[in-house]
Amino acid sequence: MDYKSDVEAMDAFVEKYKILKSEISKVIVGQDEVVKNILISIFSRGHCLLIGVPGLAKTLMVNTVSKVLGLSYSRIQFTPDLMPSDIIGTEILDENRKFKFIKGPVFANIILADEINRTPPKTQSALLEAMQEKSVTVAGTSYQIGNPFFVLATQNPIEQEGTYPLPEAQLDRFMFNVWLDYPSFEEEVNIVKATTVDKDSVPKVVLNIDEILYFQHLVRKIPVTENVYNYAVKLVGQTRPNTPSAHEMVNNYLSWGAGPRASQYLIIGAKTHAAIMGKYAPDIEDVRAVAANILRHRIVKNYKAEAEGITIENIIEKLM
Repeated sequence: MDYKSDVEAMDAFVEKYKILKSEISKVIVGQDEVVKNILISIFSRGHCLLIGVPGLAKTLMVNTVSKVLGLSYSRIQFTPDLMPSDIIGTEILDENRKFKFIKGPVFANIILADEINRTPPKTQSALLEAMQEKSVTVAGTSYQIGNPFFVLATQNPIEQEGTYPLPEAQLDRFMFNVWLDYPSFEEEVNIVKATTVDKDSVPKVVLNIDEILYFQHLVRKIPVTENVYNYAVKLVGQTRPNTPSAHEMVNNYLSWGAGPRASQYLIIGAKTHAAIMGKYAPDIEDVRAVAANILRHRIVKNYKAEAEGITIENIIEKLM
């Protein structure tokens, strides 16, 4: 990219982000906070887990984001009979009787893993390996997945029969755990108006792959002051029960706290959040802005919290 300095590039990034938001809003009404979090995780090189009831435009949202970013997109519907080879691909015998690898849907820039908790752990782990390693191994051969690579998985919070909840270690691979809420009355009226006429809104492509990779790299170069590092690590340390830095509420209500990956994501998330807000370095407010989505799936309540109706949000709020 032909920017004269990193400062000029940061200013360009803010402008690009505003255009991205306005193009996405042509298709997605409301859900501004969710769209913001998806974009933050993409530019932070993280993955995102979306939890919300059906009909809140999760699929449309991901499809729209992939269009405005000019990225290839795959949707995988997770079902109880889905096999690992349905995700990563399979080997077949070609006409010369040689084995040939046919790539699966995981070989795309943006993957929508729809209802990831509907499939058994063996198939979940095939996707989670690809998320972690950015490659898949078939019959001893490793195949690289292109960059950028972003997985957005959805989970339905209702109908828990016949589901296989993701283990904590696998949840930890996701940078964000974002809750989708119902739209407000005004937003729902606008959604109904926009979707019950014979007119399709087509968003424009705003970025290309090279620009996305450039901005991902630029975000990582943002400097962070010592007090922001300390705040992030201290916040995560407070979530660990029965340790010297544990908060009193944590000792009472948590059985498990967040690991070091949470501290890493708090800093990279704060950098990206600061960048889209037009700041050249993150402060404590930027860490707080991303903290709930990063910590929500990394801390585990005990039976006492369940009995007293204490939520994860209550505990995170108290820590901050």
